[in-house]
Amino acid sequence: MGGEIGGVDRLAADSLITWWQDAGVDDAVGEAPRAWLRRTESPVPVAAPVVVPAEKPADLAAFQAWLAASPSLPMDRPGAIRVAPQGGEHAEIMLLSDLPDRDDVADHKPIGGDAWALTERMLAAIGIAPGEAYVASLSPFHAPGARFNGELEACAAIARDHVRLAKPERLILFGDAPSRALLSEPMVRARGRIHRIEGVRTIVTFHPRMLLQRPSDKALAWRDLLLLMSESD
Repeated sequence: MGGEIGGVDRLAADSLITWWQDAGVDDAVGEAPRAWLRRTESPVPVAAPVVVPAEKPADLAAFQAWLAASPSLPMDRPGAIRVAPQGGEHAEIMLLSDLPDRDDVADHKPIGGDAWALTERMLAAIGIAPGEAYVASLSPFHAPGARFNGELEACAAIARDHVRLAKPERLILFGDAPSRALLSEPMVRARGRIHRIEGVRTIVTFHPRMLLQRPSDKALAWRDLLLLMSESD
């Protein structure tokens, strides 16, 4: 049956509980209280040697328009489809994915389909509503069989500007390509540590698409999320 539980839709609550169970959560509390939603002072941005194209704009709205129309972006291919980022400045969290796939294109957002449904449960598990997240891709282009090849560094420079202009509270890098681009490390080595991208507290974890294929890794992803929301480095 439908209905609500404490103001939360019953189906949404069941979905969230399923995520927690898959992640191996068996206790309702941690060892110490966490003020996960308390805003803190933004850390001082860390300077990065980024080459910025002359035409790149200096505010987020103009930057998004530039991503949507510029003819000189890396990964642009004949027939490629652009998938725009979603969200506004100062989001509780920014999610940076890799290349959009067919489900993302169909839903017109950087993470779509079943992967987005799982992402919503992951966000709910750490107390963040989907509307509070800024969602973007390392490259906005979808093209069948596309690979980064020699364009990863150029995409990384654009992604750093994206993070700097979006000004999120926290950042999740979803998958191996964003990790290699922004941290110069594969995901398997970058996991389990706090990083700083343009001064923003950052973790690396499995892309939700990967978690759908390997549900056993949800427990590891849950640890990554706890690390991101903790107060310690």
